[in-house]
Amino acid sequence: MNFADADFLAWSCAHPDGVADQFHQRLDNGTELQLWDSGVLVAEPAQAGDKQVVISCAVHGNETAPIELLRDMVADVRSGKLQLAHRTLFLIANPASINAGRRFVEENMNRLFSGEHSNAPGMINPERERAAKLEQYVQQFYSAAEADEKTRLHYDLHTAIRDSAHEKFAVYPFLHGKPYSKEQLSFLRDCGVTTILLNQEPTTTFSYFSSAHCQAHAFTVELGKVKPFGENDMRRFADADRSLRRLLSESAPQWSAFDSDKHQIYEVARTINRTQQDFRLHFADDVANFTPFQQGELLATDGDIEYRVEQPQERIIFPNAKVAIGQRALLTVVEIPAQRLQLV
Repeated sequence: MNFADADFLAWSCAHPDGVADQFHQRLDNGTELQLWDSGVLVAEPAQAGDKQVVISCAVHGNETAPIELLRDMVADVRSGKLQLAHRTLFLIANPASINAGRRFVEENMNRLFSGEHSNAPGMINPERERAAKLEQYVQQFYSAAEADEKTRLHYDLHTAIRDSAHEKFAVYPFLHGKPYSKEQLSFLRDCGVTTILLNQEPTTTFSYFSSAHCQAHAFTVELGKVKPFGENDMRRFADADRSLRRLLSESAPQWSAFDSDKHQIYEVARTINRTQQDFRLHFADDVANFTPFQQGELLATDGDIEYRVEQPQERIIFPNAKVAIGQRALLTVVEIPAQRLQLV
């Protein structure tokens, strides 16, 4: 299904020259809608609460279920069915890749944030240009009047290329020594996400940008597996949809009480990058994310370099042998007790 022909609102479509005139609409309930660019919609209720929320999707254009979730939320905001309590930025991150029906047009956008889009002088492509704009839009949104008094939130919604032993999971960006949030973990649990992967170093993902550069509670949220438009079983996303709508519409939503026993916590053990043309993964293409391997098993070869399992029950996640040279081809993770986390 072509994105521009889908049952979607015109605000989200990719226009060759961007949005010529900023769209502005005032709803009957007093909510102000402003279109800053294709797929960049700010919604501000008449009496905005104490949160500023960014919900993004389509950093990868073939991850359709989050796009459908956002489509329906925006439609309900415009109709008045979903009345916002908090200022919200709805982001369709890469409309051009959706129109093309591909994960990306030329380059993986989720490796281009925190300024990485500008780290190859002379290299210009749609993803680099869009990533730079998205950073500006998010900073502009958070820097609005009285923004310092508001809690900043960013949920970057995805679906994964392959199956997963944990269907839904969230990546918690590296916090540079700051504690993890019980409230955010409880919110994610109510979204149906109880598996949390802790990044141990800075990255160039969208959620890390918002966390490190905008001081937001930010997460990459994986909600299932990639499917074409129209083939998603949206019942599988009901918890996330319901909780996100509660977050946006309730002044002070109460989430389930935090219980460390209700979460599976993993931390990154190793990042394996592809550095050679001759890079191979030594397990089948249909092996699911979070599959454990035995100590000593061969995971990958990068030219003459072998990568073997180093720790008991080391698991693989996000394997992709076809990434560009220099990019991450595989993460390995190990489970840790939630009680080890520094929490507030």
